[in-house]
Amino acid sequence: MADEQELAEIQRRHWQDTYSAHPGMYGEEPSAPAVHAAGVFRAAGAHDVLELGAGHGRDALYFAREGYTVQATDFSPTGLEPLRVAAEAQGVAAQITTAAHDVRDPLPLPDASVDAVFAHMLLCMALSTEEIHAAVGEIRRVLRPGGVLVYTVRHTGDAHYGAGTAHGDDIFEHGGFAVHFFDRALVDALADGWTLNQVHAFEEGDLPRRLWRVTQTLPR
Repeated sequence: MADEQELAEIQRRHWQDTYSAHPGMYGEEPSAPAVHAAGVFRAAGAHDVLELGAGHGRDALYFAREGYTVQATDFSPTGLEPLRVAAEAQGVAAQITTAAHDVRDPLPLPDASVDAVFAHMLLCMALSTEEIHAAVGEIRRVLRPGGVLVYTVRHTGDAHYGAGTAHGDDIFEHGGFAVHFFDRALVDALADGWTLNQVHAFEEGDLPRRLWRVTQTLPR
């Protein structure tokens, strides 16, 4: 447990430093998974979106421009500050709230209080399998019946899987960033009690990173 906590704190500092050194590191355009998710959420009749791991907020801002009310969280306060500034500049500040939150902790939200949850490459951070299951349990708790979760994760077919420093539990650190690489069994286990709508394979970035975009829905 001490090793997990130490790794978590190292990663927190690393992300704080990265956000500080590279403002807007992901650009202003929304990610492809966010564009897809906005359509999925609209089809499901969603209004309130919780984004976990929002970073500088390119996707949270996109959801707000698309008419959603957005609660954006990230464990780096440094990452969230540009989001608040951009929300004011884009005229969507009234639709976005931000909170510093570590996904290892319970979500600071009531039961059944949001329509949809989006998490782009958040669940594949330096989280143990147990912590990932706990996080998805919290997502389930705060979603309303019929609510939708769209998340993306790097998987075991990625070029960095097995490379760099091994931390156990399919977590490998490369270039200072620790990633938990998902196998399909973990995806299926996280969908237990949900409707697993889609597991879509895609690539992103220069390596390229290989990811799954997973869509699952709570029963009504």
